[in-house]
Amino acid sequence: MTEEILINVGPRETQVSIVENGALQEIYVERVSRRSIVGNIYLGRVVRVLPGMQAAFIDIGLNRAAFLHVSDMVSIAHRDEQDRLAGLDHQIQLYDNSAELPCISSLLKEGQNLAVQVTKEPLGTKGARLTTHLSLASRYLVFMPDMKYVGVSIRIEDETERERLKQMVLLGEDLSVGGYIVRTAAEGASQEDIDANKTYLKKLWQKVVKDKNKAQCGDLIHSDLPLELRALRDFVGDATEKIRIDSKEAYDNAILFAREFIPQVVQGIHLYVGQRPLFDLYNIADEIQKALHRKVSLKSGGHLVIDQTEAMTTIDVNTGAFVGRRNLEETIFKTNLEAAQAIARQLRLRNLGGIIIIDFIDMIEEDHKTQVRRALEKALMPDHAKTVISEISLLGLVEMTRKRTRESLEHMLCETCSTCQGRGSVKTAETICYEIFRDILRQAQAYDANGYLVLASQEVVDKMLDEESSSVAEIEDQIGTSITFQVEALYTQEQFDVVLI
Repeated sequence: MTEEILINVGPRETQVSIVENGALQEIYVERVSRRSIVGNIYLGRVVRVLPGMQAAFIDIGLNRAAFLHVSDMVSIAHRDEQDRLAGLDHQIQLYDNSAELPCISSLLKEGQNLAVQVTKEPLGTKGARLTTHLSLASRYLVFMPDMKYVGVSIRIEDETERERLKQMVLLGEDLSVGGYIVRTAAEGASQEDIDANKTYLKKLWQKVVKDKNKAQCGDLIHSDLPLELRALRDFVGDATEKIRIDSKEAYDNAILFAREFIPQVVQGIHLYVGQRPLFDLYNIADEIQKALHRKVSLKSGGHLVIDQTEAMTTIDVNTGAFVGRRNLEETIFKTNLEAAQAIARQLRLRNLGGIIIIDFIDMIEEDHKTQVRRALEKALMPDHAKTVISEISLLGLVEMTRKRTRESLEHMLCETCSTCQGRGSVKTAETICYEIFRDILRQAQAYDANGYLVLASQEVVDKMLDEESSSVAEIEDQIGTSITFQVEALYTQEQFDVVLI
C-alpha cells in the first residue's frame, strides 16, 4: 500500500486528505470558527452533580456544559491490575460494573474547580466529553501524570518489540511523576527518538502545571497542535511516501516541527506549487461530494444506502443491477464481499462513529458469512479509529461500534435542511393542496369573508389550477365565495398562507 497525505491550508479552513493507492480514504476538516477541542485542557467548574447518572456537568467556557462521568475520574491505581497484565495497557480501561465505582457526589461538589481534558467533541445536542486523567501526546508517546507504569499499544503485536520499547521508555525514568503509553507509530523507533519524545513531554507538562496554577474558571490551559501539524504527528506511517502542503507558511512550520520531533519524515514533506489546485490531483472535491450522498454505487452494479441518525448509523446492502453469472447465492456472496470493502472505506471517509448496523444481503452458507465478516475486519485494519465487530446475527445484521471523537463529515460540512427539517423528504404538492382545502373550510366556519387568497409555491399553485381545479370549484360552491391563488417565489413546497379578503 502506498499513501500520500495532502494538506490544503486556506485562510479560514484547513483540510487534510489521506490517499491510499490513489483513492481518498480519510478527510479531516478544521475551521478557525470550529477548531477541534479534543485534547484541550481547561480549568472547569462543577455546575451540577447527578448522582443518579454518576456524572457531572462542567463549565469549561463553551456554549454548552461538558459531561464528566465518574469512570473518567476514579484513580488509575484502582484499575483492575489483571487487565493491565493481560495486555490491555494500551489505554485506560473503564469499569463495566458501575457498582464498583464510588458515588460521584463523594468526589465532586457544585462550585468546585478542577482541571479537565476534552476526549470527545460536542456532537449534535451533546456537550463535550471530559476526563480528569490528563494526558499529553507526542509522536511516539503519551504522557499521563497519574499513571505509574508503561503501557504499549496492542497494535504492536510482536512481543520482542513491545518489550524493547518498554525498556527504552523505562531507561532512566522515574515513574513516580507519571507513566507513558507507547503509541503504534513508535514501532522500530530508536532510543534517541524515545528520549527526545520524553524530554518534549516533560517540558510541556511543566508548562501545563505552571499555567494551571494561575488559571481561572473557563480558562484554556493547553491546546493541541493545529490540524496540519497533528497530521504529521499522528498520520504519517511507514507507507507514507509524500506529504504535500500547498501553503508556504504551513510548509515552513511543518519543516520546523518535523526537524525537531520527527526528523525521519522531513524528506517526505513537499511544498506543492502546481498550477492545478492540490485536491484536484485525486478529485478530492468530487469524492467529498459523493461522501455526502445516501447512496454509494458498487462496481458490480450493487449499491449501499447509508442513513446517519443521532442514535446510530444504518447501512443497507443491495444487489441492484448485479445478477451474477452462476447462481443467486454466489451473486449475493460477491456483492457482500465488495460491500465490505466499500463500507470500511465509507466509515473512514465519512467519519461515522458510535453504533453502526450493517444489513448485508442474507446468505445461506455459513462459510460465506464468515468470509464476509473477515473481509470487513481486514478492510478496517488501517482505520485509525478503534472498531469492534460482532458476529453476523440470525437476521443477517452486523452490529459494530467505531470510536467517535469528532463530528462526522456530514455534520461538519452540512446543516439540517430548512425545508424538510432533517426528515430527508418533503410533503408532495398534492398533500399541500388538501391541507389548504382543510384550512379554507376551517376558516370559513369561523369567519365571514368576501373571498380567500392562497399564497403558495409554484408547484402547489400549478396543481391547484390544473389537476385540482374541479376540487377548487367544489370548495367555492360549498363556502359561497371565491378562491384566488398567488405564487410566492420564496415559499418552499410545504409553505402556504390563506388570507381572508
